[in-house]
Amino acid sequence: MLGKLDKDLSLLETSLKLRTFRQEVLGSNLANSDTPGYKAADFDFSSALSNALSGSSERLPMARSNNRHLDLAVKNPFDLRVKYRTEVQPSIDGNTVDSDQEMAHFSDNGLRYQATLTFMNSKIRGLMNALTSR
Repeated sequence: MLGKLDKDLSLLETSLKLRTFRQEVLGSNLANSDTPGYKAADFDFSSALSNALSGSSERLPMARSNNRHLDLAVKNPFDLRVKYRTEVQPSIDGNTVDSDQEMAHFSDNGLRYQATLTFMNSKIRGLMNALTSR
């Protein structure tokens, strides 16, 4: 019982953490919309979520020349590779941020975050009701 509960809640928790990180990436794009040479970045949420749940990483492990060196390859499932977004129409100064597109992605991600949070709250509320009802 607890294993299934933990699995359900860890999916929602991981989703919320990834949504938060994506919001930071998208917000950084918006904040740098006037920075010359700035390249808009993003990541594929669905593949990042599946990698996070399976415990795999998109990054390559760090090579060590001696076994006594510290292994800095992070085992964190959120150690994902943020990629540059495909240019729609770069500006003359090399900036690839399209403010309208970034605002749309930012709003969409925020709505999905709120939906996940609402779903998680209702799941916890249902469990609390099941535990306290007589």
